[in-house]
Amino acid sequence: MKAVVISSFGGPEVLELSEVPEPPVGPRDVLIEVAAAGVNRADVSQREGNYPAPKGAPEWPGLEVSGTVAALGHEVSEFAVGDEVCALLSGGGYAERVSVPVEQVLPVPSTVSLVDAAGLVEVAATVWSNVFLLADLRAGETLLVHGGSSGIGTMAIQLARARGARVAVTAGSAAKLDACRKLGAEILINYKTEDFVGRLKAEGPGAHVILDSIGGSYLERNVRALAMDGHLLNIGNLGGTPGLLNFGPLMMKRGTIHATSLRARSAAAKGAIVSSLRENVWPLIESREVKPVIFARIPLAEAAEAHRLLESSSHIGKVVLTT
Repeated sequence: MKAVVISSFGGPEVLELSEVPEPPVGPRDVLIEVAAAGVNRADVSQREGNYPAPKGAPEWPGLEVSGTVAALGHEVSEFAVGDEVCALLSGGGYAERVSVPVEQVLPVPSTVSLVDAAGLVEVAATVWSNVFLLADLRAGETLLVHGGSSGIGTMAIQLARARGARVAVTAGSAAKLDACRKLGAEILINYKTEDFVGRLKAEGPGAHVILDSIGGSYLERNVRALAMDGHLLNIGNLGGTPGLLNFGPLMMKRGTIHATSLRARSAAAKGAIVSSLRENVWPLIESREVKPVIFARIPLAEAAEAHRLLESSSHIGKVVLTT
């Protein structure tokens, strides 16, 4: 089969469409004929040599796909050949076919196209596992999302609003902030011209939960922006710099800092998150309260262009690769 491989670590140009072996199908695996694959920042990090695939995962990138069930392991009864599904992966999504444990597979919601479902699972799993399962965001509380117009940001806004929370976002342009507003964000902060700490404090007690992919350079300000008993969730380090932490302010607020990742978790841990998604998030998608926000659909052979688009930060929502 064909897959997009990383010929050497470097820029987008190192992504090449190549022939690779067919994936094996274990007793509890589902073989998916891929319709589309989501493009994520983790894929960029892997291409650059900073985020290697976990042991046992394919070496080519791709953390989520949608497609049609092509074959089933002999112990799988939850799906049938021909079903339209989407799945959370440990890697290997930039390909024509992928094999994935059945626990990480979900049906495509009836309100979402097969291609667009490729941009659904990874962001929903990231937001749900962090903001709700870990930090327990509740109705009436405030969620601050850095990078509100990103794929993760657009999902976080919608899920928080659907659960009755108030949403604040940071973004770098009026167009991106307007997109966040249309999804339900109420506090819109242009990080280029406004101090998010001051704005959060002017609007109330601060953020009960902060979802941050910037990392070290935002650490001190994030702590100051927290409300009492608040949770700071670090899911990335796009800023690329370390941060200094004064424990005094964090202790005075009884604050908690969580640093998390999704990819390297066990199949059982991912399966638990996927099961919770099906129970709690999929009904919101079926009722159209939540939807994937797709910015571009790009052919698999042009994966390098998709990475250039992602790195430009000019997109709003998700980029997907179509087969």
